[in-house]
Amino acid sequence: MKKIIVNLNKRSYPIFIGKNILSDKSLFNKVNKKSLALITNKKIEKLHISKIKNALMKKNKIIISDGEKYKNQDSITKIYNYLLKNKYSRDSCIVAFGGGVIGDMAGFAAATYQRGIDFIQIPTTLLSMVDSSVGGKTGINHPLGKNMIGSFHQPIAVIIDTEILKTLSKRQFNAGMSEVIKYGIIKDKNFFDWIVKNTDEIKAQDPKSIIKIVKRSCEIKAEIVALDEKEKNIRALLNLGHTFGHAIENYLGYGKWLHGEAIACGFLIASSVAIQKNTMNISEYNKIKALLKAFSLPTKLPKNINIEKLFKIMSLDKKVKNNEMVYVLPKNIGNAYITNKISKNIVIKALKDHAK
Repeated sequence: MKKIIVNLNKRSYPIFIGKNILSDKSLFNKVNKKSLALITNKKIEKLHISKIKNALMKKNKIIISDGEKYKNQDSITKIYNYLLKNKYSRDSCIVAFGGGVIGDMAGFAAATYQRGIDFIQIPTTLLSMVDSSVGGKTGINHPLGKNMIGSFHQPIAVIIDTEILKTLSKRQFNAGMSEVIKYGIIKDKNFFDWIVKNTDEIKAQDPKSIIKIVKRSCEIKAEIVALDEKEKNIRALLNLGHTFGHAIENYLGYGKWLHGEAIACGFLIASSVAIQKNTMNISEYNKIKALLKAFSLPTKLPKNINIEKLFKIMSLDKKVKNNEMVYVLPKNIGNAYITNKISKNIVIKALKDHAK
């Protein structure tokens, strides 16, 4: 079992990574005497609830609907209703057992119930293991934008059992790889190159390769979060491709494209903007594109997309500051930067180039 610490002083917490580690009761020592509420969905309950050996979690379950379209206030109210009816107090703990949708909602409920209670993340998708379960971003969607209502609320632990990935569909696994690839683009060229060389092993879910991609992704995210917990500056690098990706998800209707698919396309649009600004070489763009294709991730926008409408949705993104769009752009593989000095014409051209 591997252990990483997200260093946030008094709010520091461990990330445990390993195969079949949910059976390790010691990982739950911190909460053995707390009132626990496990939040999951029917699919995860059926597939994986037996792996958790804590009887209280199995007994006290809140089942919410599966899918991005249910990441809303109605689901949060259902969680509040359960907690209130069963008299959960401030020393209770929520356990998020699922993918990014479950984790974001459970975390938001924990952040706001009685002004904040503890929660633990047990992610069940590759994307949630390497990204959304770490860093304390919680929230729900609004019809006008993704993750527009939320809070920063750090978990007290993240427990990642990589064996769970065996039940993921190929599409879900590949969508998670987009976030893994992102870390290589923004921070670690050697990691990116390693992914290129080990694509076949990763696709086959070779245990050592899976542990490596999860561990290295979590290390990079933990390092960035420790420097900038509430995204005042450097943490925004983690949003590479997200301004475009969130707009695509919103445009299509949440759930039509998976989050990882949308941001993968966003990586290339961001790279295209960087090429126009002469801060990135076309050969780097082509390497990123080739790796995304290797994992069957989209490299073009959906057919018949209205570019002006898509741009308008982007302007509602929460990363807009002082009425200026903020973009994360790669300089080269392993190095990215944040800027608000991009004209609409450049962005529109990049979007159009990926709509052909």
